[in-house]
Amino acid sequence: MCGICGILQFDGRSNVTREQLAEMNRQLTHRGPDDDGFYVAGNVGLAMRRLSIIDLQTGHQPISNEDGTIWVVCNGEIYNHKELRRNLIPLGHQYSTHSDVESIVHLYEEYGTDCVQHLQGMFAFALWDQRKRTFLAARDRLGIKPFYYFHDDRKFLFGSEIKALLAYPGVVARLNEDVLPEYLAFGYVSLPATMFVGIQKLPPGHTLQSDESGELKIAQYWDLKQGGGEHETRPKSFYVNGYRDLLEGAVASHLMSDVPLGVFLSGGLDSSAIAALMTKLNPGPIQTFSVGYDDDACSELPYARTVAEHLKSEHHEVLLSSQEFFDSLPTLIWHEDEPIAWPSSVALYFLAKLARERVTVVLTGEGSDETLAGYARYALTSWNTRADRIYRTLTPAALRSLVRSAIQSERLGAVMRRKLEHTFLGRDSQSWASFYFDNFYSAFSATEQSSLLSSRLRQKSLLAYAGSAAFWEHSSGDLIHRMLYTDIKTYLVELLMKQDNMSMAASIESRVPFLDHVLVEFATKIPAHLQVKGLTGKSILKEIAKDLLPESIIYRRKAGFPTPWSRWATGERLNQIEQMLMAPRSLDRDLFEPAALRRIFAEHRSRARDNTDRIWRLLNLELWHQVFIDRDKPPRGLDERTVAEDKIAG
Repeated sequence: MCGICGILQFDGRSNVTREQLAEMNRQLTHRGPDDDGFYVAGNVGLAMRRLSIIDLQTGHQPISNEDGTIWVVCNGEIYNHKELRRNLIPLGHQYSTHSDVESIVHLYEEYGTDCVQHLQGMFAFALWDQRKRTFLAARDRLGIKPFYYFHDDRKFLFGSEIKALLAYPGVVARLNEDVLPEYLAFGYVSLPATMFVGIQKLPPGHTLQSDESGELKIAQYWDLKQGGGEHETRPKSFYVNGYRDLLEGAVASHLMSDVPLGVFLSGGLDSSAIAALMTKLNPGPIQTFSVGYDDDACSELPYARTVAEHLKSEHHEVLLSSQEFFDSLPTLIWHEDEPIAWPSSVALYFLAKLARERVTVVLTGEGSDETLAGYARYALTSWNTRADRIYRTLTPAALRSLVRSAIQSERLGAVMRRKLEHTFLGRDSQSWASFYFDNFYSAFSATEQSSLLSSRLRQKSLLAYAGSAAFWEHSSGDLIHRMLYTDIKTYLVELLMKQDNMSMAASIESRVPFLDHVLVEFATKIPAHLQVKGLTGKSILKEIAKDLLPESIIYRRKAGFPTPWSRWATGERLNQIEQMLMAPRSLDRDLFEPAALRRIFAEHRSRARDNTDRIWRLLNLELWHQVFIDRDKPPRGLDERTVAEDKIAG
């Protein structure tokens, strides 16, 4: 719904100026082109940019309580705000708006920091209690909405995007080299770190409190109950019917809006199910939006059209060309604040831009795979684990090591090697990092990074998997539920950041019904044997969709939002990428061994190894440096409303 930012000076004699706050807020114009708002009182300042969705006339922020002693700014939507209002008014609370955000103020008056327990929705909010001189921030349970902050002994800064913090005098963009190995492996950085020194993310399901002493208190208020449902004795119908009822309720609540809504439709099961339920709940034809490519092999448009015809929606499409894809990268990296983890982010932006021509809010299918075991890696890892037990029993360790070495032989070719590397034959089952993280996530494994990183960085003994491994170690229950828990805490958070930033870059709000926290809590109770059948997952959702969608959509092979990046990054384009990475200003960063970079491109050209993912990581890291560290100016034209791009030129 908007972007928020703010300042708390710990020295009570240092006042916040509206100019400082306005400069931070200006970086968020694309998130809220309709309105802005400020609260400045001595050493405290709150600001917002508004995308008007609920209570168009009186829902301006910041919003206060009755006597103006408590102020709040919030990014997101509180879907149960009408119920909260009905409960709070009899307790003596007086509302001055119809905004969903106002309920946060009155909940805080009634329950203090426990106010977050009563909220159902997606949100990141900041609240100042003038009487107690205390600050409270909170982020929704799954991390749908972002919250970044910078903290030192003099001040606390927060914002919906990192660029707002960088607009404050003295906050300098510097690469956080400690997280570089994790980025090279996964393409993203696990909580709470970011790519920037001194800038952190508030984890999902956490609150942050501070006062004028400067001490921060971060506490978890929600977590998934672990263990799965293996000990449940309920029939499958209980989970199918229960999940269906909760999903319908979540979609209905997510239709809350005073402006037009639509749905991002890929033609896959997740978004198609959301579109089908919207059609069932909506009196008229819904608006559906799809993106494809001028490369038919990677385009899912035919599937999206099948669903649109089945639902009789008003369907709209956009085609993305290779030139548009590459030209947009610097600007979209600026919007995302960090290197783009997956090429699909680019397509997502163009899809959001198309939708913005007709609607202000869209529903998406994000979150189903991570809660209902939709990715192939869950089933494959389960199968690999079972097969490996037999393999280790029958095969000596020395022979297993020889087999793994043989799989790395160039004589196999890139395609066969890649297939075998995903099996127990190519993995060391004694190392979970190799068996799972290297297998399905890592572009550069920890071992490969030892030859890629410069000698300066190798001496720092940086860890690639510590963040994700910590969540894995904390998880419990059967294998499937442990993998789901780890992904929800890491991989999904990055997906949601991509979803939020790419949609807000086009000034459109995206909502994710599959991540209604009550629905997610129910999903964790579904036994693994009902989640995964053979080598496919989401069996519960497939059952639910039988009366909603054609079988050709329900049971089609998962594509995972494919992009033609690997085909586009060839020939002269590949040469240009290599030249960029081997240019003096790139090499002068002293991050990588030049010989290792040359080898990556040589292997790729000779087809000895498919280095598509590795080249993507390196390209985006260099472009990120150029945009944020070197402060190059991204090309204009993609989004004329993004007036803050001028700041990048310094």
